Amino acid sequence: MIIYNVTLNVDTDAHQEWLAWMKEVHIPDVMATGLFLDCRLCRVLAEDEGGVTYAVQYTCADMATYERYRLEHAPRLQAETQKHYGGRFAAFRTLLEVLHTS
Repeated sequence: MIIYNVTLNVDTDAHQEWLAWMKEVHIPDVMATGLFLDCRLCRVLAEDEGGVTYAVQYTCADMATYERYRLEHAPRLQAETQKHYGGRFAAFRTLLEVLHTS
């Protein structure tokens, strides 16, 4: 299993609107690709100067599935985020390989 983790720092003045948009539009759009098994939206519990930080974690079966998402869907979905919130957030993406669950 692979976790596609997107960590975002969102401007304080935009984060409530962004959070609603993520829950109502963006995450459902990502999940509608049919490539992810589940999704988790978390707030990072840290003292941030300037902004609120979130982590969005999407789980998929394997790297081939993630690569399909990255090539076929990510550019369009990331462009939508930029269109709505460009300049009001910073994001970085990481991939995690699940080694054990209990």
